[in-house]
Amino acid sequence: MKKLLTMMLVLLTFVLSCGSKTEESPAAEGEKKVTLGVTYYKFDDNFLAGMRNDMNAIAKEKYPNIELLENDSQNSQAVLNDQIDTLISKGVDVLVINLVDPTAGQSVIDKAKAANVPIVLFNKDPGVEALNSYDKAWYVGNNPQESGVFQGQTIVKNWQADPAQDLNGDGVIQYAMLIGEPGHPDAVARTEFSVKTVEEAGIKTEKLFEDAAFWDTAQAKDKVDAWLSGPNGDKLEVIIANNDGMAFGALEATKAHNKKLPIYGVDAIPEALLLIEKGELSGTVLNDGKNQALAVLDLAHNIALGKEPTEGTEWKLVDKAVRVPYVGVDKDNYQEFKK
Repeated sequence: MKKLLTMMLVLLTFVLSCGSKTEESPAAEGEKKVTLGVTYYKFDDNFLAGMRNDMNAIAKEKYPNIELLENDSQNSQAVLNDQIDTLISKGVDVLVINLVDPTAGQSVIDKAKAANVPIVLFNKDPGVEALNSYDKAWYVGNNPQESGVFQGQTIVKNWQADPAQDLNGDGVIQYAMLIGEPGHPDAVARTEFSVKTVEEAGIKTEKLFEDAAFWDTAQAKDKVDAWLSGPNGDKLEVIIANNDGMAFGALEATKAHNKKLPIYGVDAIPEALLLIEKGELSGTVLNDGKNQALAVLDLAHNIALGKEPTEGTEWKLVDKAVRVPYVGVDKDNYQEFKK
């Protein structure tokens, strides 16, 4: 009897062990662990904070084999350079880099090339020449010209729909421009093409104020406060900002001066959509951070596994770059983009 019980226990242990093995995921067993060394030029940037959240959520859901080693470069290219050296020393499979200074793209790519580590840059474009200097370098972002065009189209639409926006009735938009960063490709394109699009629609413009606020809400508030307090402040009709963060600062300043002016941003972050819903922000442009995060992870995952960057994805590479399209957003369609 005792011998029979012993045999039954052995058999039961064998069955249980087989059962536990079949519960394991074959895909999880076979997938290679992928480590991505990721940098953000600063964690508290409005747009990139959202993109970072999206990247973590997508990695958790779609790529559980990916480990993200995230770094805040604190808006310092020198700090970013040190972080890249550290990530390389840790043996990351792919560098995923948001530059602080777009003009430093070549030197960053050179670091990756010297270590023979693939690199995917995002958000700040290093330029096609720099990308072409290394066969394992790619970029994910968008076409900055488009953001200016969509912003300009939204300005035209709202100006034509509301004659009261022309405060002095002269048919000319007297505007102020908040620039993100001097020389930044996105800032340059948004600044140029927003106004160019308005003028191509047959509306004359007059620039009253222009200054860089470095993508920052507080700096933008100070700039607009000074403009409204000085000469020509009472003539201002429209405020155009290169991003939503600066648009928020402009809104704070106008409220402090008891003024209500059309204000336009770029990024369509949740706070901007809420302000459009409230009628406090006139428009923005969807800078699709979620799909940019998805494209970054799709490319980096394929690259780490030795596949073609866009294999099995919807993305298209043109000049070694994936460009995620923009969308103009105002009171007529903001609900489509609320999360």
